[in-house]
Parts: sequence; structure tokens; C-alpha cells
Amino acid sequence: MIKLFKVKEKQRELAANSNGKPPVKKQSAGELRLHKDVSELNLPKTCSISFPDGKDDLMNFEVTIRPDEGYYLGGAFVFSFQIAPIYPHEAPKVKCKTKVYHPNIDLEGNVCLNILREDWKPVLNINTIIYGLYHLFTEPNHEDPLNPDAASVLRDNPKLFESNVRRAMIGGYVGQTFFPRCI
Repeated sequence: MIKLFKVKEKQRELAANSNGKPPVKKQSAGELRLHKDVSELNLPKTCSISFPDGKDDLMNFEVTIRPDEGYYLGGAFVFSFQIAPIYPHEAPKVKCKTKVYHPNIDLEGNVCLNILREDWKPVLNINTIIYGLYHLFTEPNHEDPLNPDAASVLRDNPKLFESNVRRAMIGGYVGQTFFPRCI
């Protein structure tokens, strides 16, 4: 009897819809805002965005950054973005999927970027975050580290830091840590 009720309910729902198709899922305010952000992206030529789960899942995507200057020149670094339904009232969760020797990115891929934490404001958008990530590669910051070892080398011996970055990017060890090739 319950199954018959569900079928009748579905038939009424379809009949109420003039085109005979099931109703379209209503988008959350976060999805609507994200759709706007993505449609207005103005990425540097060194950055690209992809949707591994297809365009139906806008709330999870990847950004690839290929710095064209600085220590990380020639590398390709992939970041995953997870957007909460309450976006933009909560900052996106961003992780670096590429293991990288960097003072502001730890070996688990956590990113130290102020606009993803204490300085997040709803007026900021995805474009702002991508430019912030790009900036981490052109000007790494030893004063706000997630990887204190890389930060101290950058601060105390920039030439050694540059050598360590190159070794990591071509695929090799820096100290006891192995980095897969990303160049």
C-alpha cells in the first residue's frame, strides 16, 4: 500500500510539471554563488580548473598551478577544492594533492594561506584563492610556515632552498622525505 502511494505521489508530481520531466533539484545558495564565481573566473594563463566528477558536482574541483617564475618554475601542482553548502560564509577546504617542498604547504597537503583561515570574508571568491595559491609559489613565505624545515632553509640559505626545491620537483629525496616528480 505504501509503495502504491509513492507511485501515485510521483505521478502527481510529474503531472504537475508541464514538461513531464522530474523537477530540477533546487540549488543551495552556496551552489548558486559558486556557479557565479566559476563563470566569472579570470585565471592566469598558468592556472587551470577541472571537475573530475563532472559539471554536475561543482562543489568539488581541482586547480592546477604551473608557476612561470620563481623557485617552482616548470612544476605542476594540483589543489583540490571542497566547497561547503554555506559558501561563501565558510572558506573552501583546499588541499595540495602534489607533494611539494614548500614552507607554506605541509607534507599532508595542508595549505597555509591567510584568506583560507582567519582572513576569509564572504566577499572573497574562488578567483582570489587561486591567485593567493599562485602567489605562494612565486613568493613563498618563511614567516608563516606549515613546513618549518623548508621555512628555515629558505630564510637562512636561499641557494640550498632552491636546490632542495629542484631536487624535490624532479623526483627525489630532501632529507628523509621522498617527493614524486612534478615537473
